[in-house]
Amino acid sequence: MSAFMSAFASLVGSLADLLHPFFRTASTAAAIILFTALVRLAVHPLSRAAARGQKARSRLQPQIAELRRKHGKNLERMQKAIMELHATEKVSPLSGCLPSLLQMPAFFLLYHLFSSGSIGGEPNALLSHDLLGAPLGGRWSDALAHGGMFGGQGLVHLGIFVIVALVATFSYGRTKRQMAANPMTPATGPDGQPVPGMGAMTTLMPLLPFFTLITVAVVPLAAALYVVTTTTWTAVERAWLYRDMPVAGGTATTAA
Repeated sequence: MSAFMSAFASLVGSLADLLHPFFRTASTAAAIILFTALVRLAVHPLSRAAARGQKARSRLQPQIAELRRKHGKNLERMQKAIMELHATEKVSPLSGCLPSLLQMPAFFLLYHLFSSGSIGGEPNALLSHDLLGAPLGGRWSDALAHGGMFGGQGLVHLGIFVIVALVATFSYGRTKRQMAANPMTPATGPDGQPVPGMGAMTTLMPLLPFFTLITVAVVPLAAALYVVTTTTWTAVERAWLYRDMPVAGGTATTAA
């Protein structure tokens, strides 16, 4: 693990050196943003596949509703029929999870890198790097202790909070409109009644982007940069990939 972290630290350092002529003292922060973009480019094919899967699942909703009506009293038969329908249509119910899951190692690598005082037995030189005076290894609590919310470091973190909040608001509005235009058939139990908790989950789903604010408040600034970059990328990517899906109050355009 130590050798792996040393190699990763060297990669971040090399990207920072490459970007130094353009970003000077902010080159390491720019390297983190570039690294995040490279990760998102790598998983973009999976994001496209997930978008195709979600669109296909939306088209299957009338058939799924009919299967639930037909086999509502036989849960095992209903589940088998729905799985057979997904297999026939070549739709994976889990395809939408893959892009997020594959990004987690990159986030934890950055978190560990900028939370460790030493890498490979040597002092972690990356901790001395900053963004506009805010240490990349520092957290929001550190910024509050050094000048408060509107101090130099606090303003950097505040700027990240503002970006995350704006992206979350955009994602929330778009998700709500898509859910209104493409209602999902509620899951039901053997008695034909809705599965407990599914309504709450549906209500909570559009609010998930706002939980990112908690993440950026407690992780090192370097990891927060990863989060704000990847969430912004996700919002733009989803708006593009799902542009042909109808949204309440809007119209669809061409297919992705």
